[in-house]
Amino acid sequence: MPTPKPAPRARLTQQERHAQILALLRRDGAVRIATLAKSFAVTTETARRDLDELAESGALQRTYGGGAMRSLIDEPGIGLRGLVHAPERNRIAAAAADLVQAGDALMIDSGSTTSMFAGALAARNLHLTVVTNCLPVANALGAAGHCRVILCPGDYVQREGGVFGTETVAFLRRFQANKAFIGAGGVTADGITDADSAGCAVKRAMIERADRALLLADSSKFDVVQFERIGPLAEIDDLITEAAPPRRLAAALRRDGVAQILAPR
Repeated sequence: MPTPKPAPRARLTQQERHAQILALLRRDGAVRIATLAKSFAVTTETARRDLDELAESGALQRTYGGGAMRSLIDEPGIGLRGLVHAPERNRIAAAAADLVQAGDALMIDSGSTTSMFAGALAARNLHLTVVTNCLPVANALGAAGHCRVILCPGDYVQREGGVFGTETVAFLRRFQANKAFIGAGGVTADGITDADSAGCAVKRAMIERADRALLLADSSKFDVVQFERIGPLAEIDDLITEAAPPRRLAAALRRDGVAQILAPR
């Protein structure tokens, strides 16, 4: 009896290829057209076109024969970041939403993971007041009948889906929150970092004005360093993630009293 042939591998969509390319860049720092074509079972022309489109959007730097991560001060926009590690970040969002109680006053910063968190939180339809600089967060929670949303003023940055600047930071300092939910581009034993200075200023203000600061970061952010330091680990109270941090980072989290919350599968 002949051995049955294995089923053909499902072809990835363009969106799925882009998400995987960004994940590879975060892990390896660079990708090659020939390797991508082989991995995705597409032509080199298709792989080249994927890299060109991601480069045009600002997600990567095009190189001869491939692509590379952009510099420490550059990061893909919120829409492209939302494609990478989406299942993991959806788990983190759900776990974070479970930590919110009716009657809480929250601050939520601008980001792809915090936007997912807002969607999960809106589904709970709790009585809340939320201060945010993120339009996707405001849209998600504004649809919840029992949630009051206060949108910060500031300079609108389309690629980040939010508002930033001195007016934003000054506005945040008018309020006190029970909990602040923030994201970051990198988490190391030395602290949390991000690529954008204006975004870092907003995160610092939210941490300062909240009784409890919760960092939402998937495992691809572990041991990644970006341009600006938001602050030391000791300034956050909880790290919500989907996988156990590496040994050195885990030891630093314990040293600084940061609770590790692993999102269930």
